[in-house]
Amino acid sequence: MTDLHPVRRALLSVSDKSGLIDLGKSLAERGVELLSTGGTAKALRDAGLDVKDVSDVTGFPEMMDGRVKTLHPMVHGGLLALRDNDAHVAAMNEHGICAIDLLVVNLYPFEAALARGADYDEMIENIDIGGPAMIRAASKNHLFVNVVTDVEDYDALLAELDANDGQTSYVFRQRLAQIAYARTAAYDAAVSNWMAGALELEAPRRRAFAGELKQTLRYGENSHQKAAFYTDGSNRPGVATAVQLQGKELSYNNINDTDAAYELVAEFDPAETAAVAIIKHANPCGVARGATLAEAYQKAFDCDRTSAFGGIVALNQPLDAETAAKITEIFTEVVIAPGASDEAKEIFAAKKNLRLLLTDALPDPRKAITAYKQVSGGVLVQDKDVGYIGMDDLKVVTEKAPTDVQMQDLLFAWKVAKHVKSNAIVYVKGSATVGVGAGQMSRLDSANVAAAKAQRMADELGLDASLAKGSAVASDAFFPFPDGLLEAAAAGATCVIQPGGSMRDDEVIKAANEAGLAMVFTGMRHFRH
Repeated sequence: MTDLHPVRRALLSVSDKSGLIDLGKSLAERGVELLSTGGTAKALRDAGLDVKDVSDVTGFPEMMDGRVKTLHPMVHGGLLALRDNDAHVAAMNEHGICAIDLLVVNLYPFEAALARGADYDEMIENIDIGGPAMIRAASKNHLFVNVVTDVEDYDALLAELDANDGQTSYVFRQRLAQIAYARTAAYDAAVSNWMAGALELEAPRRRAFAGELKQTLRYGENSHQKAAFYTDGSNRPGVATAVQLQGKELSYNNINDTDAAYELVAEFDPAETAAVAIIKHANPCGVARGATLAEAYQKAFDCDRTSAFGGIVALNQPLDAETAAKITEIFTEVVIAPGASDEAKEIFAAKKNLRLLLTDALPDPRKAITAYKQVSGGVLVQDKDVGYIGMDDLKVVTEKAPTDVQMQDLLFAWKVAKHVKSNAIVYVKGSATVGVGAGQMSRLDSANVAAAKAQRMADELGLDASLAKGSAVASDAFFPFPDGLLEAAAAGATCVIQPGGSMRDDEVIKAANEAGLAMVFTGMRHFRH
């Protein structure tokens, strides 16, 4: 028995009418009878196509503002009936139910309403009922029925019909069913997660996760790992929404690092100052502010020139020609920015492998979103770290208070430390990082690493003293012992910002006073594992 089945009757009911008319005409040319509802039927008729209203099939008009139109045995019987089951065929004949071989449905635009911040009542009205019910029915019966939920599958459907003389194969219908089930799952996930937020449920009993494929990747973190990139529909500005103007395909690691870079640089308001972040392996190797992007880039680059090679560069202002020229002086993997001048694009065009990603905006560093991390057998869920500390939130705990200039560097260092893997120590001077210690098992080790980097760059630049001399230092969590703080002092730091809260705070404060350091507590930590 062949697995090919003809498509003789199609039911079309779509919110997104992109490609609808061309699809309808193509089906009609192949002799397919068209059934439809509401606005879809009108659009097809206006294009000169013969369409039968679903209400004529069911014997009931659309009612309750369109809420009830396809929830009827005449529709679901036509979708669910097994064509090779004598009892099903007999029931169809007895009740005048006609088989539906193709269902084309895309759902009410719930995700779009969510993205534009619709109110509760409008969100409720954008929850589709009939569409998911029909999709699930048709998908279950994929032995006989085709279900198309995405506009991008219209061409594949027509190609399949052409290849098989108006029929489709079982494998093709299986593939459509899988796509359809994933679509309704994603839709339900969007609805349930929105409602959990609307009800302010911190830990709903069940939580759904969904994504839409954006890109298949050559491999994952390593060449033996398969990988793909999915978007979550939130439209947060960043690597998921950026337009790639040039360069080869992004890798798994490129995407991860670019996200880290853009989230970090967004901490600095572009209306106040230009800022640049250079990232390597998801950690900043240089971050700086400047009067211009070019100045900020140079300062960030001079923090750690070695690590900057092959790094990811993120800008908080549109890329200009001067900055573009500086960036192309070394090998850079990716540059991401909220726009770019034509001159900058021309400069980058000469570097064929350099990926240039442009976005419409920066992500809001204070916007609460949900973050996920997979562990064996489950998923950890938390709010994204959007903690913010301003000048008024700081508590001076030493005899010496920071100067205004030191305070600016302390707050700068604190913003950077938030994006450094724990344990994190960050030295800053003149609104630029001069040493970064990341991901060490002890805070003392991180302080040592950061100090060593500051000294190495001073040697490379031909300076007499470490870049850390006169710097501000940030620690993402409290100093459990004075040793890490004293290491920073020995490296040349003059002031410290840290959360506080250790059992040995008094010892640490005493050590700071004895070393002549000014120190402030934030009362907030920024672990980043």
